[in-house]
Amino acid sequence: MSVKPFYKPDVTPGVHGPKPRLARFRDLTLVPVIVLLLVVGAFTDPVFLTGGNISNILQQQASISLLVLAEAMILIAGKFDLSLESTVGTAPAIAVMLVIPAAAGGFGLGLPGALVIPLALLVGAAIGAFNGFLIIRFQLSAFIVTLAMLIIVHGLLLGPTEGKTLFQLPDSILYLGSVTWLGLPAAIWIAGVLFAVGIFVLGYTRAGRSLYAIGGNADAARAAGIRVHRVLFGVFVIGGMLAALAGILETGRLGAIGSNMGVGWIFMVFAAAVIGGVSMDGGKGTILGALTGVLVIGLVQNILTLKGVSGFWQPVVYGAIILIALMISRIAGGKAQD
Repeated sequence: MSVKPFYKPDVTPGVHGPKPRLARFRDLTLVPVIVLLLVVGAFTDPVFLTGGNISNILQQQASISLLVLAEAMILIAGKFDLSLESTVGTAPAIAVMLVIPAAAGGFGLGLPGALVIPLALLVGAAIGAFNGFLIIRFQLSAFIVTLAMLIIVHGLLLGPTEGKTLFQLPDSILYLGSVTWLGLPAAIWIAGVLFAVGIFVLGYTRAGRSLYAIGGNADAARAAGIRVHRVLFGVFVIGGMLAALAGILETGRLGAIGSNMGVGWIFMVFAAAVIGGVSMDGGKGTILGALTGVLVIGLVQNILTLKGVSGFWQPVVYGAIILIALMISRIAGGKAQD
């Protein structure tokens, strides 16, 4: 039996069949914004449209895009996870400290360097599992729980490292963030594949439809036989692992793990997801839409850098462009965001 992608049809009472499924086109409402930014960038600096600069933009956005992917799934399920940005730095840092000697800032356990990536993913999964446990088992607010975890998880990075940067890293954790595959950084390929998987899973599988159903109405989803708690727990675990992978890619790109790695990312993550059409109320949005939001964020950052905008003024310009992109996206989508 073939499985159709999940879209909520716009059905008018008394009329047989749905109206044209405009939701399919809302994924592309940021495309005009992206095209406009490409034109502006080309006039800003001739370097903008070169292959090297475009590759640089995509590589820089690869890590944060994984957080957007994770947050988009969690938002669609009707929850929040603010702790993702702290997981970016803490997961790879703890994994590295389990491997490197005490003289280099590690715990002195001397575990094999080949284990550093699996260990980082395990730490990310554990953070996501703990979030899910507190939210689901005790019915606590996802916003408050993950806000507290954002602080705690970042403290787990600051405490053991005493705020120092880890430089002596195993080659295994540097590989994915620095190697090139088929002419492009591996981080771009990894992010692209994971977004493709996310688009397929949420659009064409039972698990994806379950996320939309839970985000739309958890009680109705439960009545329909969906194991709401299990699905929510799973999405938090996957979110933590994606955040850890983002940290691995960023570590390889920078060649070090700083005490502030990932700090402040969550604001850009929410901005990318929301301007990409993901609802903060749950049950709406797509991974493809979130991806277009990531591209808008990356292009804006690069244009501001090439234009030489002062770091003191960049937040103002950046926020204004996000608001404009959001309004265009909502107008094109035919419905304003509540």
